Amino acid sequence: MADWLTRHRPQERADSNAVVVIGLGRFGSALALELMAAGTEVLGIDDDPDIVQGLNGRLTQVVRADSTKEEVLRQLSVPDFDFAVVGIGTNVEASILTASLLLNFEIRNVWAKALSEPHGRILQQLGVGHVVFPEHDMGRRVAHLVRGTVLDYIQFEDDFAMVKTRPPAEILGRRLGDTGVRTRYGVTIVAVHRRGEGFSYATADTVVEADDMILVAGRTKLAERFSRLH
Repeated sequence: MADWLTRHRPQERADSNAVVVIGLGRFGSALALELMAAGTEVLGIDDDPDIVQGLNGRLTQVVRADSTKEEVLRQLSVPDFDFAVVGIGTNVEASILTASLLLNFEIRNVWAKALSEPHGRILQQLGVGHVVFPEHDMGRRVAHLVRGTVLDYIQFEDDFAMVKTRPPAEILGRRLGDTGVRTRYGVTIVAVHRRGEGFSYATADTVVEADDMILVAGRTKLAERFSRLH
């Protein structure tokens, strides 16, 4: 633990690429391990000894601690982080108290998992900048995939989505600039995936073939409607 504290002194805060993840259930642990795989240092905190033991050696540092105690978080140098995630998934009170402490520490980027719409509203009212609804968002995403015309789906704020789908027959073998997709359907084909070549940015001169996959961006309903043309 001393090594972690030494490497994350307050004066190093602005240069730190580390993330503290509090709550290491399925959501928190998956997120923490993905960050590690991407080369980000992670301090994991959970009050379950079995979870902590299971992640020992897999994160930069993993500690059993009560995240609702300010003095405990200070001892772990949590105020020195620029990025924090509250992944607590079973205790709304602990989630809210932990998020409140992180905000009091003036951590620049706080993400928090919400268990319900009311929980999410409370987190937002506290000032959490990024509230995540994993179950709700995944359910909505899967609903789009189940229908079969969408191969992958990401929805952003303000009713904007990016959809991975197969191209409709009417644009095959033609320059995208000649298809009038944007004018007729209100969406933009931003990339094309060709078998064996991976994705490449689409241009007006790109010609889409039957075996290609395309990334379409636009208003959610318009992108979905376009994906159902074929």
